[in-house]
Amino acid sequence: MSDVWEGMGAPECLEEECGVFGVFAPGEDVARMTCFGLQALQHRGQESAGIAVGDGETVVVAKDLGLVTQVFDEAALAALPGEVAVGHVRYSTSGGSASWEAAQPHISAIDDVLIALAHNGTLVNTNAIRAQLVGEGVPFRSATDSEVAAKAIGYATRQTHHLREGIRYAMETLEGAYAMVLASPDSLYAFRDPHGIRPLCLGELPDGRGWVVSSETCGLDIVGARYARDVAPGEVVRINADGITSEQAVPAREPAACIFEYVYFARPDSIIDGQSVYQARRSMGRILAREAPVEADLVLGVPDSGVPAALGYATESGIAFTDGIVKNRYVGRTFIQPTQEMRQLGIRLKLNPLPEVIAGRRLVVIDDSIVRGNTSRKLVSMLRDAGAAEVHLRIVSPEVTWPCFYGIDTDTRDQLIAANMTLDEMNAWIGSDSLAFISLEGLREAVADVRHPGFCEACFTGDYPVAIPAAVAKRSFLTRREQEAGAAEARRG
Repeated sequence: MSDVWEGMGAPECLEEECGVFGVFAPGEDVARMTCFGLQALQHRGQESAGIAVGDGETVVVAKDLGLVTQVFDEAALAALPGEVAVGHVRYSTSGGSASWEAAQPHISAIDDVLIALAHNGTLVNTNAIRAQLVGEGVPFRSATDSEVAAKAIGYATRQTHHLREGIRYAMETLEGAYAMVLASPDSLYAFRDPHGIRPLCLGELPDGRGWVVSSETCGLDIVGARYARDVAPGEVVRINADGITSEQAVPAREPAACIFEYVYFARPDSIIDGQSVYQARRSMGRILAREAPVEADLVLGVPDSGVPAALGYATESGIAFTDGIVKNRYVGRTFIQPTQEMRQLGIRLKLNPLPEVIAGRRLVVIDDSIVRGNTSRKLVSMLRDAGAAEVHLRIVSPEVTWPCFYGIDTDTRDQLIAANMTLDEMNAWIGSDSLAFISLEGLREAVADVRHPGFCEACFTGDYPVAIPAAVAKRSFLTRREQEAGAAEARRG
C-alpha cells in the first residue's frame, strides 16, 4: 500500500488560498499602500501578485508571476497613481497552474468603463455560467473562476447600467466561496458570499483619510488602519467620494466560515470574526494535551503554524517547550527551481532539526494538519536521524477525510491519507511512535469565542454548505479502496 500511496499526485499539505486587499484614499499613494497590504498577506499565496488602480478616469493593472517584492519595485508603483486600488496574491485553486493570464486582478471592460476584480475562494458552478456568457458573445482569456465572476458582473451591468446591480446579479448567480474586492475608476467595492466562507474585513485610515478592506486584519495593521468590522455574508460595501454605503445584496445563509483559517491559513496576529488566531491555536494545543497526553521530554512545534499550539500543549501538559526545528522561510517561495538531487532532500529544503537539542529525547511534535502524509513521514524520519529517542505526532486539526472545493488544494478523497487508512495504519506508515488528532469537538471549543454561530467543517465531515455538482462529486468522493473495488466490479461485469 505504501508504494501506491507514494505515487499519488496529491499536495504535500494544505496549500495557502489567495489574499485580497483594497483601499480608497484620495491624496494617498494607494498603490504603495496596497503593495504593503499584499506583503502582509503574502502567506496566502506566492504564485503571482497584482495591483489595479483607478484614477477617476480609468483603471490600470500591473501583475506578474512571483512574490510581491519580485513583481513591484519603486518604478512599478510610481506608474500607478490614483485614488482607489485593489490587489491580489494568488495560489492557484481553480484554473490550473500559474500563468500570467490567471494572475489577478482581472480587468474587464463594461462598454467604455474598466473594472478590476480580485477574488479569494473558489466557485463551483462556473461551467454553466461560462457557457451562458460565451453564448452571449463574452470572450475569456483564462480558465479561472475569477474571470467568470468579473465577466458576469460586466454582462449584468451592461443590462442594468448600474455596477451595484451587476454585482448583485453575480452574487445571485455564483455558487461557492468568494471574498471579492472590485475597483472602478472612482469607487471601491467589497462583497462576500452569503455563507461568509472566506474572510474579509473593513478598516478605516486615521484622520478620515480613507478606507481599507483586507482578507485579514494583519493587512489593515501594516497600513495603520483601524479595524472597523467584517464585511457581512451577502453584503456589498461601496466606498467613494460620497462616503461608505452598504446593502444586503443577497440574503445571508447559514454561517459557514472556514474553520481552517484558525488552524493554518491565517497569520497568527490576525483577528477573524472577533477571535485572535494566535489564542485559538494556543487553545487547540491545550485541548489536544488533554485529549491525547503522552510521556515525553520536550514539545516541539512545526514552524510556523504549529508553534502556538505547541506552546499551548506544553503549558497544559507541563512538558518543556523547545525550538527544535528551524524553518528556512525563503526556500520554496522563489521561482528558482531546485535540482533533482535537491528535490530528493524534500522537507530539508524548508525544515532542519537541531540535533543538540533533540538527541536522546522523547519528543511531542505538534503540527497543524496531515493531508497526504509524506511530509509527516519525512519529518519523523528526519527527527530520528537527528537522534530523537521517540517521536509522538500530535495534530491540531481533526482527520482531513473529505476534499475542499472552496479554495484549498484538495479535490479528491483518494488524495487524503486519513480517508484511506485507519489511525494505526497512518501511524505505522508515517513511522511515529504514536499519532493523535484533536477531536472536532475540541477544535470547536478552541474557537468558542468566535461570535458567529457556524463554520464550514466539510473537510472533516463531508457536510458541504454549498452543494457540489454531481459530476464533480462522482469524480471526487471515492476513496482509493472504493475506486479499486469499483474497477474490480467493472472487470467482473
